[in-house]
Amino acid sequence: MTTDKTGAPTEVTAEADRFTISVDGKTAGFTEYIDHGNQRIFPHTEIDEAFGGRGLATILVGEALESTRADGLRIVPVCSMVAGYL
Repeated sequence: MTTDKTGAPTEVTAEADRFTISVDGKTAGFTEYIDHGNQRIFPHTEIDEAFGGRGLATILVGEALESTRADGLRIVPVCSMVAGYL
């Protein structure tokens, strides 16, 4: 299990068009994606302001990219957070 900077447990979940991150069962943010052929395009990532500064975007994007690589897809980082992570 991954924890944020405060030590709270986090969970990243894959959905049909996004990955979401939850902290203590509350949705804290998401990164959207579009699958196009052998590419996964990441246009936008957002973390709720109430959860800011806890490293959640880094956890979320890291797990989303790990899943994308495991799926054999090429990462297309349109979102600045995803591009910065790479």
